[in-house]
Amino acid sequence: WREFLAPTAAPGFLFHVDYSDPECPTPSTPSLWPDKIEERIERAWTLYETQRKKAEWVNDDRVPYLTNVTGTEIFAEAFGCAVQRPDDTNPFALPCVHNAQEADALTAPELSTSSLAYLFDIADELQRRAGPEAVMKPVDIQSPMDVVALIWEKVDLFIAMLETPESVKRLAGEVRTLLIAFMDEWFRRYGTEYIAHFPDYFMSGGITLSEDEIGAVSEEMFDAFFRNELELLSAHFGGIAIHCCADARHQWGNLKSIPGLRLLNLVKPPTRGAEYIQDAYTFFGGGVAQMHHGWTPWGEPETWPQGYPSECRVVLQCPAATRDEAISLADQLQEIRG
Repeated sequence: WREFLAPTAAPGFLFHVDYSDPECPTPSTPSLWPDKIEERIERAWTLYETQRKKAEWVNDDRVPYLTNVTGTEIFAEAFGCAVQRPDDTNPFALPCVHNAQEADALTAPELSTSSLAYLFDIADELQRRAGPEAVMKPVDIQSPMDVVALIWEKVDLFIAMLETPESVKRLAGEVRTLLIAFMDEWFRRYGTEYIAHFPDYFMSGGITLSEDEIGAVSEEMFDAFFRNELELLSAHFGGIAIHCCADARHQWGNLKSIPGLRLLNLVKPPTRGAEYIQDAYTFFGGGVAQMHHGWTPWGEPETWPQGYPSECRVVLQCPAATRDEAISLADQLQEIRG
């Protein structure tokens, strides 16, 4: 993984084999609420042990990890947003800002006394059980502007981006301040080698985050509101990897130009055909590693590397129905890669 994500890496592929093993079922996720700490710890520990067992059987590139999964609400909550916590889905934040004046009154909270602090308690206990060399997956990390879009009621936010842009940029800067404080402390405690919050690829240094709001704005607004935040985070952490599940084809040039971009994960929008991902492989080429959703290998495994341009670095996600099929598929792909 370290070699694969280096800017000078040669073309090639890594792969995950995805399968459900009846002997090692994936534990169900408890409600992601602050009062469910013990349940969340036990689920994360069971998942870690399950992944370690699978790693003994299937020779793919998946790295077992300790997860501290959350919803998207956590950083918005720290700024004062109320949170809805349904029984049947992830928590989500309700906007607490409805105009520029309210936005200007918000400042980044002190991390140690914020609503984020308990997340370190979960991670501390997981690391205590597994030891300091275990690889951790951090919380759900949204970009500064994506968090702003949770804090600020979105209809008014889009108007404010035109009428009071400095208020929007100021709030994004406050979010960035909190993100940096949180991740600096996270990396200090648990190390800078980790698994991305989504999807589960390995990172050595750098930060990973979701950047979805870019699908709703123009290329010019990307430059005005999003670019600076991404570039500052990349510079601070020594690289960046981005997940985007928006229909953001018009932003590909902007994403490609972000300094230090290590890996890009795109999700094919429902309104797009399979060529969306094929176009992405061609557009981004070998300049950045790619791990996209929406392109599933088909045919014989030896044909799969021909499914993307030869200069690319690609992470394949390969389904298997059984453990035996997963073992066989991983062995075939190892031979093809060799």
